[in-house]
Amino acid sequence: MKIMLYLMTMIMVICLILTIMLNLISKKTFTDREKSSPFECGFDPKNSARLPFSLHFFLIAIIFLVFDVEITLLLPMIMTMKISNLLNYSFMSISFIIILLIGLYHEWHQGALNWTM
Repeated sequence: MKIMLYLMTMIMVICLILTIMLNLISKKTFTDREKSSPFECGFDPKNSARLPFSLHFFLIAIIFLVFDVEITLLLPMIMTMKISNLLNYSFMSISFIIILLIGLYHEWHQGALNWTM
C-alpha cells in the first residue's frame, strides 16, 4: 500500500515538474505595440485607456453581486425545508429576507439606486 502511494506521489511530482518546464520553455516573449495596446475594434483608442470608471456603476455592480449571491443562499434553503421543522425554517427564511430588505432600504435611502446621468 505504501509503495503504491509513493509511486503515485512520484508520478504526480514528475508531471508537475514537466508541466512547469514545458510552460517555461514554450512561452512566447515576442511583444509589440499592437499586442500591448488595448483592443478597440481594430482602431487606435482616442482617449486614455486608463480612465477611471464611475463609482456609481461600481456600487450598482456590488449590489447586483450581493443579490446574486443571495439567490445561491436561498436555493439550498428549499432543500433544508424537508429535514427541518417549519418553525425553524420560517424563522431562518424571514430573518434572512429581513436582513436583505434592510440593506436594500439603506442603499435606497443613501441614493445608491438612483441612476444619475
